[in-house]
Amino acid sequence: MLRGKLILLLSWCLLAFNALASNDIKDVRVWPTSASTRVVFDLKNAPEFTYFTLSNPHRLVIDLADTRSDTPLKLDNTGSLLNKVRYSTPKNKASTRVVIELARKAETSLFAVPPADNLGHRLVVDLLDSAPQSSGVVLDMNQSSRDRDIIVAIDAGHGGKDPGSIGPAGTYEKNITLSIAKMLEDRINKEAGMRAVMTRNGDYYISPNKRPEVARQHKADLLISIHADAFTQPEPRGGSVWVLSMRRADSELGRWLEKTERHSELLGGAAEVISDNASERYLAETILGLSMDHSMSTSYDLSKKVISELKGVTRLHKRSPQAASLAVLTAPDIPSILVEVGFISNPQEEKNLNWSKYRQQLADAMFSATKRYFEQTPPDGTLWASRKAENRTHKVRSGESLSLLAQRYNVKVSSIKRANNLTSDMVRIGQVLTIPST
Repeated sequence: MLRGKLILLLSWCLLAFNALASNDIKDVRVWPTSASTRVVFDLKNAPEFTYFTLSNPHRLVIDLADTRSDTPLKLDNTGSLLNKVRYSTPKNKASTRVVIELARKAETSLFAVPPADNLGHRLVVDLLDSAPQSSGVVLDMNQSSRDRDIIVAIDAGHGGKDPGSIGPAGTYEKNITLSIAKMLEDRINKEAGMRAVMTRNGDYYISPNKRPEVARQHKADLLISIHADAFTQPEPRGGSVWVLSMRRADSELGRWLEKTERHSELLGGAAEVISDNASERYLAETILGLSMDHSMSTSYDLSKKVISELKGVTRLHKRSPQAASLAVLTAPDIPSILVEVGFISNPQEEKNLNWSKYRQQLADAMFSATKRYFEQTPPDGTLWASRKAENRTHKVRSGESLSLLAQRYNVKVSSIKRANNLTSDMVRIGQVLTIPST
C-alpha cells in the first residue's frame, strides 16, 4: 500500500513539474550559407525568450522561459560558422537554456514566427557571418588577380514571416520573387565570367537593411532586388524599375560618414595609416561621394536597359526609372536596382506570375539587360574587362597611320599587324582594326 502511494506521489510531482513548463522544443533545423546561417527551433507554443552573447569562445545563449525539453540538438551540415548547439544549465527549473557555439563573431537576429504553411510555432535565429567564407576555390598564388567573375547579388523580396503582397487568389509575393530570383541565378551562373549570390535562398526573413550587407560581404558588382507590386484596386498592372532617390542617397552618405568605424570599408588599408581624424573624414567623404555617384549612375543606366527588355515580356506601369527611398538600395558602393515584375493585386498578372514560363521570361529579361550593361562597361579586373581589352577595335580615319595608332593605344606596330594579318604598314580610311591588349 505504501509503495503504491509513493508511486502515485512521484507521478503527481512529475506532472506538477511538467505543468510548470508549458513549452517544449520539438525539433531544430539549420540552413548554412557562405554569408549567414539560420537556425530554427520548432516549438509547442509561442516562445518567451531572452538572449545574450559571449566571446572567447563566441557563443549565443538563449533562455526559453516556461520551457522544458530533452529533444536532441544534434545537427548535420552546420556550415563553417556554427560549431554546435547544446543545452546548458538553465536559470531556473521551469526554463531551458540553449547555447549556440560559433566559430567566430556573428551579428545575431532572433524572432518568433507564428504557425503558418503547416508549420507550428518557431524561434528563428539568424547569424550574419563576420568573415564569410569563399566558394572554396583555391587560387594559385602565382595566378594574376585579374579575370575574376562579375558578381551579381540577387535579392528575392520579403520571405519567412513577411509574405509581401498577397494576390486575389492567395498568391504570396515572397514565393514569386524567390522563384524568379532562382531562375535569374541559374542564367547568370551559366554565363562564363559571371556569378550570382542570393541574399536568401529559402523561405526565411532578412531585414531590408541587411540585404545590401550580404551583397557587400560577397563583394558584389551589382544588386538586383525583385518584388511584385500591389494596390488597393485590381486595375493597375505592369512592371517598373526603381533606383535610390537623391534625398535618401544624401542621408545615406551622412550616415556612413558618421560611422567612423566603417571608414576602413571605404579606404581599405589607408584608414589604418591616416592618423588625422579630420583628414580621414575628408578622404572618406570624397571617396564615398565618388562611389555613390558611380553607383547611382550605373543603377540608372542599367534600369533603362531592364525596362527596355521588360517591355518585350509585360506591360510597363512606368516607362522610365523611378526614384524612391528604399532601404535595400542604400549600399553606397554597390549599384542597386529594384524590379517590380508586375501587380500581384491584378488578377490577370497574378495568373501570369503563377505561370513558370512567364517567370522565366522575366528572369531572362533581367539577365539580358545585365549582360548588355556589363558587356559595355565591365568592372575592372574581371574576365569581361580582359576580353574587351583584347577585342578593342578602331575604325581608321583620315590622317591616321599604324604608327599613330600604336602610340595612341600603347602597343607595338608589329602587334597591330599581327592581330590583323597585315603584310604592310598601309591602312585605308574606314578600315576596322583589332587593337590587341598591351
